[in-house]
Parts: sequence; structure tokens; C-alpha cells
Amino acid sequence: MTPDLFARHRAVLPDWLALYYEDPLEITHGDGRHVWDAEGNKYLDFFGGILTTMTAHALPEVTKAVAEQAGRIVHSSTLYLNRPMVELAERVAQLSGIPDARVFFTTSGTEANDTALLLATAHRRSNTVLAMRNSYHGRSFSAVGITGNRGWSPTSLSPLQTLYVHGGVRTRGPYADLDDRDFIDACVADLKDLLGHTRAPAALIAEPVQGVGGFTSPPDGLYAAFREVLHEHGILWIADEVQTGWGRTGEHFWGWQAHARSGPPDIVTFAKGIGNGMSVGGVIARAEIMNCLDANSISTFGGTQVTMAAGLANLTYLLEHDLQGNARRVGGLLIERLRAAAAQVPHVREVRGRGLMIGVELTRPGTDEAAPEAAATVLEEARAGGLLVGKGGGHGTSVLRVAPPMSLTVAEAEEGAAILERALRSI
Repeated sequence: MTPDLFARHRAVLPDWLALYYEDPLEITHGDGRHVWDAEGNKYLDFFGGILTTMTAHALPEVTKAVAEQAGRIVHSSTLYLNRPMVELAERVAQLSGIPDARVFFTTSGTEANDTALLLATAHRRSNTVLAMRNSYHGRSFSAVGITGNRGWSPTSLSPLQTLYVHGGVRTRGPYADLDDRDFIDACVADLKDLLGHTRAPAALIAEPVQGVGGFTSPPDGLYAAFREVLHEHGILWIADEVQTGWGRTGEHFWGWQAHARSGPPDIVTFAKGIGNGMSVGGVIARAEIMNCLDANSISTFGGTQVTMAAGLANLTYLLEHDLQGNARRVGGLLIERLRAAAAQVPHVREVRGRGLMIGVELTRPGTDEAAPEAAATVLEEARAGGLLVGKGGGHGTSVLRVAPPMSLTVAEAEEGAAILERALRSI
């Protein structure tokens, strides 16, 4: 890191704009699953720009599509017909599983969730929203208002009345000791009780796997059980697939499909990896919900030609190369390798996840007390060994987040696991 750049960063950017590492890292370029810093050091990237470089760094198919489109036209806004936007919307609608689906493109997951909340509250004529404890949905004023993770919620002010439901974290809380079936039943009973004390909410918004919350998830089927209760009250289900979408969990293309017996959600939001680093987010909803707004609206930057070209090329590559299957196979190997390594480290409370979405939770040995200082140590030691990982968690930032690009090879998974094992042993 160039000290001058760090000083300049601190002089002009907000104090709350978080940076990793005591000696912050400037990434200058990448290739495949690797990146390089300004000093020429090479790293195996197991975080992908917060799950955003989903396929690979400098993927030729995507960079070529971007360059060719930029040579024609970069942007025109949604006031004009846009062929790449229509083509990507057609593919996303077909993949969504939502009948008569409509797609609206945004520039981020935050904006996608903000739009989903607008649609749900307008359609239902209610500003009450159900959200999950330990959740994270973005940085905007409304998204912060439904975020159930205290570390990422800087204000209690909100345009929405938010009520928090239990169930997003399987191994903590009052139902942690129950088996999966009883856990689901207890969470459903909690939801029913909550609905008995409030006016009908507009929607439940939930991440199938909580990302910032530390890659936690409920037993499969929880949201299907919730959906049955919600349906009785006319309440919509919004699946926040910003981090889980496009096959990252390996077993399913969408995270909601682990809860699929009641069919697809009413609304799905997505972002992160679909553009492989380009700013693409969006909302998918049934036509009756998407078309419920009775005022004009456009998007200046959502769905620009160059980002849509990136999304089309990236989605094509992901499907043609079965990266979902690769996430299942290589991710399964990686999680078992990390569990074996963690068994020798007293600080590791749990290794969890599915596909290439893995969390390693650290606590003070013999307790459930979060150990953010241990996570910070491992983050530094992994970097020193040539590996970049992330961190998160709802009980202190003490969960290592492992989410490599989905083209990860077996050899790279073994290499990264070995580096992370050494880093874990350092604590």
C-alpha cells in the first residue's frame, strides 16, 4: 500500500467507509481467481469483491462484451428502447420461476431492495414490513430501516414500521437446541403470534442465506412454512438473492429453491455477481405487482447498455460452463477441508454454508462469545499467506466469509484451505 494513497483516502472520504487490514490493500489487477496489489504481491481471492466478481477476474468473454458495447454506445437511459436490457430481462424472467414476470434493473442490491419495498408497500397499501433478525439489505435509508444487524444499522429512524421475525440463524437464539422440524414449528408459531398483534404487513423480506450476517441460514423449508402463513394474510414474500443468486449455493440456482414447496416468491431481488463486477442489480416480480405504481418512473443508470452486455455475457458463461455444479462440487470439498482443519482450532465454533458460500465462526474457546479480534488476526495472517477472505457476523464481526469466484478449481480450493488452516492455527 502506498502510504500517500491511504492519507489521501482518509482526507477526503468518510470515516465510516470501512477498510480491511491494518495496512490497507490497493488491488491493481486480477486474472481468474487471483489479484495483485500495488506492490506486486499475488493473492488467491476468496471474497471476489464481496461476492461480486462471481465468475472470474478479467473473464475474456465479459471484458470483450463490455469493450465492444462501449465502442458502440455506453448509455442512453431507460427513456429509449435498449436491446441488451430487453434481452437480459427476458433471460432473467425465464430463470426466475415467477409466472408472468417483469424485470426492473437497478445499479445495486441496495437499490433493488429499495425498489422491492416500494412495490410491496404500494401494492399492499401498508408501510409495515417483516424482516429477519440478523439480516442485512443495503445502505439506503429504507434498507437500513429493515436491517436486523446492529453493526450495519446506523439509525433507528425509518419510513417503515419493521417487525423482526426469528429463524435466520439456526445455531443461536431461543430455538437453537431444537431439531430442524421443531425449530421450523417454533418459528412459524412466533410469526403467527406476531401477526396477531399488528396490522397486516406489506411483505416479509428475507435472505435465504444471510450474507453480512455471517452466512447463516435456517433449515430448508422454513420460508415455505412461512409462506403458507403469509398467504393466508395476503402478505408478499420478497427473497433477497443479492448474494445467493445465480447458483452460488451449488444445490440450487436461487436460494429460495431450498424452500420451494410453496412455489417462487412474489418478488426476487438480485445484484452482486450477475455483472461480474459491473453495476447491475434488479427486481423480478409478477406483473400485477411490478405494474402497481401509478406515477411515472425511469432509471438513469439502471440497465445501461454496457452493464447489460456484461450481464448477458456473464450469465451465458455461467450457464454454459455449469458454474452452479462447480460450486456444488468444489464448494463441498472446500467446506469439508475447512471443517477438518477447524476441528483442531478451539476458537472455531462452527463451519457452515453451502456451495461456495462458507462461514467460519470464531468465538472465545469454550463459549459462544464472539471473538472479533481473532477474526481480525486470521484476516491478517491469511493475507500474509497470500489469501483474501472477508468477515461478517451478527454477534460481533467474528465470522470469516469465504466466497471465491464460482470457477474455482480443486487445486485452488486446496491451496486456499491450506493457507486458511495456517492462519487459523496462528490464533
